[in-house]
Order: sequence, then C-alpha cells, then structure tokens
Amino acid sequence: MEKKDSFVLRHLADVQPELWWLDSDPLEPAPHSALVGDVGADLCVVGGGYTGLWTALLAKEREPGRQVIVLEQYETGAGASGRNGGFCSASLTHGFYNGLRRFAHDMEIIERLGRENLDEIEETVARYGIECDWERTGELRVALAQWQMDQMVEEAKLRNEMGDHVEVLSRDEVQRRVHSPTYVGGLFDPDGTALVDPARLVWGLERACLKLGVTIHENSKVEWLEDVDDAVRVHTPYGAVTAQRVALATNVFPSLIRQARKYVVPVYDYVLVTEPLSEAQRESIGWREREGVADAGNQFHYYRLTQDGSILWGGYDAIYNFRGKVRREYEFNAETYATLAAHFLTTFPQLAGIKFTHAWGGAIDTCTRFSPFWGQSHQGKVAYVMGFTGLGVASTRFGAATMLDLLDGLDTERTRLSMVRRRPLPFPPEPFKWIFIRITQAAIKRADSHQGRRNLWLRLLDALGLGFDS
Repeated sequence: MEKKDSFVLRHLADVQPELWWLDSDPLEPAPHSALVGDVGADLCVVGGGYTGLWTALLAKEREPGRQVIVLEQYETGAGASGRNGGFCSASLTHGFYNGLRRFAHDMEIIERLGRENLDEIEETVARYGIECDWERTGELRVALAQWQMDQMVEEAKLRNEMGDHVEVLSRDEVQRRVHSPTYVGGLFDPDGTALVDPARLVWGLERACLKLGVTIHENSKVEWLEDVDDAVRVHTPYGAVTAQRVALATNVFPSLIRQARKYVVPVYDYVLVTEPLSEAQRESIGWREREGVADAGNQFHYYRLTQDGSILWGGYDAIYNFRGKVRREYEFNAETYATLAAHFLTTFPQLAGIKFTHAWGGAIDTCTRFSPFWGQSHQGKVAYVMGFTGLGVASTRFGAATMLDLLDGLDTERTRLSMVRRRPLPFPPEPFKWIFIRITQAAIKRADSHQGRRNLWLRLLDALGLGFDS
C-alpha cells in the first residue's frame, strides 16, 4: 500500500462500527411489545421512522379521537431515521435545480411549503419539549471549483426571486467562516437548515405520539395486506390490525404494494465521526457559527459539528448492491471509509492526526427523480410515500402530511402539486437496473471532474426526466 494510503488509514485505526447517536444515550425510550392478537383502528401506520411517526402524530393532532396504531418491524428509528447526519433541510426536492428541472411551474410554491414545513417542525419540537439538540444554524454550501461558484450565483438569484434569502460568499468571505484550502466561494442559507440529533428526534416524536394516545408495537413486521369490506387487515406474525385507513411508511424496505417497488432502489450512504476537537484544532478551522456544510458537487460531502465538538463527515459514495439488497453487513464499508477519510484530510489538512471514532452506513430510498412521490391503492384506503433520496429529516413530515390529505380525501395545496400527482419513471429490471445505475454514477463522477460538463448519457437522462443536478 502506498505511503499516502497508510497515512490516511492510520486515522481509522480506532474507529468503531457504531452509531455515534446511540452511544450510551439516556434518552432512549423503553421498548414496545409486539402486536399479539387482532385489534381494530381508524388508522394503521406501517413503519416507525420519521415518516411513520409524523403520520401518527399529525393524524392525532388533526383528529384527537382517531385511534392510531404504529407497527414497526424492528424498533422505532432503526432505519435511516436514526442513522443520518442530522441535517433538517427545508428542501423538498433534494436540491433547488433538481426541483426546478422537474416541477418548474410549482417550484415557487414548493419552496414556500418547504420553508413553512421546517418552521412547523421547529414549532413541534418546542411544543412537545423534544430534546434533540435543535440548532437553526443554516447551511453553508461551498464551491470547490469556479464552475460550481458560477452555478451558485445563478441559483441565488432564482431562489431569492422565489422568497428565499440566500447570500453568495466570495473566497475570503467563506474562509472567514470555515477555513479550508479547497474552498473558492460559497452560498449561505441562514434559515433553510437546522441541525438535530436524529435519534433523539425519533425518540421525541415517539414520546409525543404516546402522549396523544398513539399505540406503538415494535418487532411486528407486516407481512401482507388484505381487503376487508370497507377496511384493510394488516397482518403481522402474531396478530393483525383491521383499519379503515393504512399509511405505508416503509421507505427503503420493500413496499407492501408490489407495483410500487419498481420506483425505488436502496443506496448506501456512509458517515465518519472524529474525536472531539481540541481548542487549537477548532481554532485552526474556525467554524464559530456551527453551520451545516456541504460541498457543491454532484457527489457531495456533508459535514457538521456535533454537540461535543466532534466533526461528522459523510456522503460522496452512494452504493447500490445488485438486486437492491438491504443487509446489516452492508452498513460497514472499509473502502468507503478510507475514501471519506482521505477527502476529509484534503479539506482540512490542518487536522492531520485526528482520530475517527465512529463509522456507520445506512440505506436510503431513492427514485429516478430524486425526490419523494406518493401513491394509493386498495380503493384509496391505503396510501404511501417514498423516494426521499437522503433529505428526509424534514421532508418526511411534509410527506406524512400529504399522505394524510390523500387518505382523508382532502383537496389541499399539497395534493394539487405536480410532484404529488405524478410518479417518477420506474427503474428497469435487473440486470439492466444495476448497469443503468453504474453507468450513471460513472457519468456523474466524470462531470464533477470536467467542470460540470454533462456527457451524452447525462444529457439523455435529462431529456427523459431522469437526470440529477443539485
């Protein structure tokens, strides 16, 4: 192995394959019993992550007398909800340009609804006293090349015309915020992102649900749905729930609606966390305002400071496994950790010698339009939302609210959006799916290294509505 590689790998010598968020946290709630026997409900929610818990909470807030049951196959927050970096972004479309390309006529409304959604999450956190280290720090998106900077100038103009208040930063201005030799400028959004402890947010939503009378059953994997007159019976290994309405919040896991599975693939995202920075190390990078940071490439890193002064560093690779397999052993990836560590040291060479203490990965549900989509089945008695593609901490609440609108038969500003009324194009079957994703990932990587120029393949995908541009 090259000396440079050995130098990088020494920073990973003490890393543990553990979730930093779950490391001896006293706020973790007691477990819930599995469902045993047959029960009835007005609403059965399948999935105990952000989407499912928001659905249950909003359902009870809208109609306190509604009987709501949540079924979770493992424990609440066991999937992506407890494994992410804790960026709570107002974006509902995984980036402004991604949304503008697909939903141009609705984009001003979508941007406003996204900001309102983030404000409502903050109000919920305050109203229920959720201890999730909520910080409305904003987001600093940094340009690593001039072509990225040029795009930021145009993006800022368009977003501010739609009601945002983002600011373009020069090289000197961005360096005054965070010190890295790689930055050539940036775009600062002062109120469009909050930072949270994602596990504590799950647990806080869980407690709020219980306070309002929601019943939660863990270790209760739903096996199939059965039409029963004007209801749906939701079958688990030891029992069943007969409900008037069913909300599916399974996200990356195979949908109980078979025809919906073709729209989503699971990709794995990985994260490293450093040891807490010393005072000298903190001084060397600045970062006094604790902004969430992301770089502007198509393959991008996201990073933030934790409450104890560690740096969480993730992103870049998005790994798809053949046939879309989701397995626990995929949550640790030594090769990707080495890549992340190398990129970290390129960004912050002044932190050479720092140790990484935690490393983990998790599966994200993504679709061909890189933003959530909705659907219904069983004569409208069942609804689902999926395809969040990594920006789900906040958008899951919007997804849940829209799913409830659909189940309740409401005509709202949300349900009239083209992004709600239209589904994405499906992925091809295997092995073409795997080939399609591999070719696309290679093309995106090439674009990042060639001044953002999109090759013939990416331009074809753009024409078909399948391309991605953050």
